[in-house]
Amino acid sequence: MTLQAIEQAALPYGNFEGYLHGSQVSIIFERVTQDGVGPRLHRHPYSETFVIRSGRALFTVGGEEIQAVGGQILVVEAMVPHKFKTLGADLYEAVHIHANDRFETEWLED
Repeated sequence: MTLQAIEQAALPYGNFEGYLHGSQVSIIFERVTQDGVGPRLHRHPYSETFVIRSGRALFTVGGEEIQAVGGQILVVEAMVPHKFKTLGADLYEAVHIHANDRFETEWLED
């Protein structure tokens, strides 16, 4: 098969793991309407690209902080520790693109 159409609603937790679909990337679809939500400090052996569609979040990347807003794209290099927390109760919507066919995460905080 040369083309697959996959319904996002059919994905487990809204996550797309590439190896299950013949893709070299994995994707997290994030939609949050609460303040202070996000993953604890972690890193991956591949780069991660965040496409911020709406809302705001405070990202900590390699010891630096940046307030990301809708319309921005952030790229975190492989093995760089990172985390984020949403800012405010407005809709934070983002697409996280993992440059790997499956998720590999090393958690650095409890």
